[in-house]
Amino acid sequence: MADDILKAFGISARQSGVSTGKHWLEAGGEDIVSVSPVDNKTIATVRSADRSNYDAVIAVAQEAFKEWRQWPAPRRGDIVRQIGEALRAHKEQLGRLVSYEMGKSLQEGYGEVQEMIDICDFAVGLSRQLYGLSMHSERPGHRMYEQWHPLGITAIISAFNFPVAVWSWNSMLAWVCGNVCIWKPSEKTPVTALACQRIVETVFAANNVPEGVCCLVTGGRETGEWMANDHRVPLVSATGSTRMGKSVGAAVGARLGRSLLELGGNNAIIVSKDADLDMTLIGAVFGAVGTAGQRCTSTRRLIIHESVYDAFTAKLVKAYAQLRIGNPLDEKNHVGPLIDKDAVNAYLNTIAQVKEQGGSFLVEGGVLEGAGYESGCYVKPCIAAVENTYAIVQHETFAPILYVMKYQTLTEAIAMQNDVPQGLSSAIMTLNLREAEQFLSAAGSDCGIANVNIGTSGAEIGGAFGGEKETGGGRESGSDSWKAYMRRQTNTINYSDKLPLAQGIKFDL
Repeated sequence: MADDILKAFGISARQSGVSTGKHWLEAGGEDIVSVSPVDNKTIATVRSADRSNYDAVIAVAQEAFKEWRQWPAPRRGDIVRQIGEALRAHKEQLGRLVSYEMGKSLQEGYGEVQEMIDICDFAVGLSRQLYGLSMHSERPGHRMYEQWHPLGITAIISAFNFPVAVWSWNSMLAWVCGNVCIWKPSEKTPVTALACQRIVETVFAANNVPEGVCCLVTGGRETGEWMANDHRVPLVSATGSTRMGKSVGAAVGARLGRSLLELGGNNAIIVSKDADLDMTLIGAVFGAVGTAGQRCTSTRRLIIHESVYDAFTAKLVKAYAQLRIGNPLDEKNHVGPLIDKDAVNAYLNTIAQVKEQGGSFLVEGGVLEGAGYESGCYVKPCIAAVENTYAIVQHETFAPILYVMKYQTLTEAIAMQNDVPQGLSSAIMTLNLREAEQFLSAAGSDCGIANVNIGTSGAEIGGAFGGEKETGGGRESGSDSWKAYMRRQTNTINYSDKLPLAQGIKFDL
């Protein structure tokens, strides 16, 4: 399995994880061993960057930016179009690699690559729509307008749960905007990054793209700290835990740089008495167990009207009994493994805390053992009846643990949903128009994403993706998220033969 995938992308079982987009440098850092949570087998060993490697990549990227920013945006867009075509050609292989290295189901692996293809298509159109505004001047014979220019180096720190898609959200937009990118992938999923780097390098070489536009620097926390503290990097886009995001944000802010943070979620679905319960079941179960609960948009909490609580939780329990847990490359399975043993320990610790704090389980959890579960990373999705005020419920655990609780009024339900530190994704299931509009109003959900009659998980690339509060406030992907990768410039042109001052100020000589 692993050998076939590595061969398809020209990846060695042991190789450097540092690339300038044209040359793979001799990495001087520590080895990162990628082990699949599916079967506990080693996929490849990747040598990480040391500080000299990092500085060398930065220098190449700085030089590349001087040329790349002058390429017309539609020409840059055509390069991204070709990347999309290359991803289409490699969708099956790359999707399998994503599934095998990260552990998500094969369908989700394919879906992640499709998301990359979709953002390429979006970015191609965007390359002809980097619009500025034209404004009327108060001074005669003057014209005012604003335009957008690229920032320079965009550093991308991605997480293991979407090892390639979130990188593409950032890089494709950054490239059409005229930036160059340096990617630090998660040390838990470095091989998928190597594969993407190989794909992009082939496209770039065929189009004589300057070396340094697409760079890869594998490493751990220290590498991310280099990026966060580097004044040569105007924008750091980081996806991960709230703890990590606070560290990155503080470091970048201290040097007055820009950060784009996509952090934790503690997402809830409100299940109204007027909900279509059958439809709600699909959204709730996929949201809770998809990617084994390791999405930032995973459904963590169900806030259920007391009148339908018993009926809906009975449906949930029955649905959970039908879940198939196992090798994610087998398309019959719904749920794959957690990423590693640390994630398993966090899952078990959370279950213990739920019990200590007074919760009870409608569906018990536990670690699966026996044939097919030798990696020790397969766990049972579980359902716990809790109160929203429990300390553990306020915390995000990256695992398939679903909390259920009751409410009486919609105002109470919205308050419960908002009463957590995170603010990423939210949803209400209702056929009542008034409830839907109240949920979407300024007095409703405080999250960056608020849905009606769909779950919290599975955002499309056309809309801006991101959240509020401890989720970081960043926006990636669609809408006008491209503005995060550019600097705004206001221009005034005087085409008259006089120099009047604004605000009617007189300054005669």
